[in-house]
Amino acid sequence: MKIEILFPEWCNLFGDMSNMRYLRQCLPNAEFIETAFEDEPKFVKEDVNLIYMGPMTEKTQEKVIDKLMPLKAKINELIEGGTVFLFTGNAFEVLGNYIENTDGSHIPTLGIFNFYAKRNMMKRHNSLIRGEFEDTAILGFKTQFTMSYPSDENNGFVRVIKGIGLNKKAKFEGIHYKNFFGTYIIGPILVMNPSFTKKILKIMGSESTKLAFEEEVNEAYKKKLADFLAKG
Repeated sequence: MKIEILFPEWCNLFGDMSNMRYLRQCLPNAEFIETAFEDEPKFVKEDVNLIYMGPMTEKTQEKVIDKLMPLKAKINELIEGGTVFLFTGNAFEVLGNYIENTDGSHIPTLGIFNFYAKRNMMKRHNSLIRGEFEDTAILGFKTQFTMSYPSDENNGFVRVIKGIGLNKKAKFEGIHYKNFFGTYIIGPILVMNPSFTKKILKIMGSESTKLAFEEEVNEAYKKKLADFLAKG
């Protein structure tokens, strides 16, 4: 099994690289590839089971867009072919139609998914979120300068129960299409949501894999869920 982590030297805000640190402990025999920004991603020429990219600064985001734009067709091919993607924080915005700056100017993005992101660099949004993906409760945090606006919510990831979605009026948070998961939820999401992590492992063909510290993460999840429910 092969997992590729894109640009970890830059795309590593909010401690979200712990998603991959945790996955390494769940899959000690898997090959984890950390692709530096100046290198060609392994997914271009090799089969990869999961591609991960984490949150980044806005300046880095623009560099990442330029880096990935020539690989748009390959990325789309992999998504359509069922490769698992997990993009957290603002990473998934690079696959929308464009990012709108505070001054109204647009930064073209890869255009794989039909949504745009709008920045407000004078106001960071911070909140807790509780929602559902299929039969699983999803918990986490959001901290962002952007909101995203899809043409519809057919590809929504988490149905929001408490908190806000892709924007303040959206019923869903994140993007889910085939095996692509993009979300503003940080925490990190795989550590905070063991049932979702099990789903990711199942999709990757490791259904029987025991989670690292399984009892501890499940107990922490139950306590956190109880806290969220107590707050309404």
